Amino acid sequence: MIDNRASGIRIRQIESADIDDLIALLLKGFRKRTEGYWRRAFRHLSERKAPPSYPRFGYLLEHGEKKVGLIILIYSERTADGEPCILCNLSCWYVEPMYRAYGGLLISKATRDRNVTYFNMSPSAHTLPTIEAQGFKRYCEGEIIAVPALSRRVSRANVEEFKTDCYYGPALSKEERELLISHVAYGCIALIVRRGDKISPFLFLHRRSFRRLLPTLQLIYCRDLQEFSEYAGRIGRALLRRGVLFFRLDAPGPLPGVSGIYLAGHGLRYFRGPHPPHIGDFTFTETIFLGW
Repeated sequence: MIDNRASGIRIRQIESADIDDLIALLLKGFRKRTEGYWRRAFRHLSERKAPPSYPRFGYLLEHGEKKVGLIILIYSERTADGEPCILCNLSCWYVEPMYRAYGGLLISKATRDRNVTYFNMSPSAHTLPTIEAQGFKRYCEGEIIAVPALSRRVSRANVEEFKTDCYYGPALSKEERELLISHVAYGCIALIVRRGDKISPFLFLHRRSFRRLLPTLQLIYCRDLQEFSEYAGRIGRALLRRGVLFFRLDAPGPLPGVSGIYLAGHGLRYFRGPHPPHIGDFTFTETIFLGW
């Protein structure tokens, strides 16, 4: 906790008892969101499985007894190069205008652990110089609006819905199986592509893109973008039966075999820390818990 007694300012972890006050604050900072939206968001954050000893919600900025700022932090434990690591999604930063001078203290407190990889998935354009000055590096340059049903067909590959009560053998690791099960509970579509003895898992989430005018499926998880490129046609035609035509996915550039338009500079992502996030991995992030 940061406690500046001379100014009456302190920074501390958000607790459940703070939520009502913070919702009032967030309604000022994010005027297009409703009280019901924020209550659902905090409920999802409170119910999720989170790494122990890390903040469940994030940090708040106080002046005396008044809440004047906050940043929501979403921590998750992953595996990188065979070792466990901690990632943290920075989300929903807001400080009252009178206290913006203390915003840097809030960010410093939120990102001080050198063992954690912090990432920002939805930076506003005007904040990019500040983010880069804080040592964050860009790890994704754009995204694709794809129509995978038009992509080429791969022979001898079958697409099926992932079943939470089915054992898929060693071709699907325990960690991946648990990942798929948890995200099905969060409303994601989980698919398995079989090709011989190989199994490739994929997660998608319904979203409305471009001012909520275009219904799309966001690619939430795959092992490698090349796997999606390889099976795009099969996956697109399987989900076309559900009435889904357009997909949205992060990518470093156009993907061979994926029909669509690459939007350079759209959906920029930044990180700072020892383990660069996997491009296209939205699991356990604001996209899942906040619908951001």
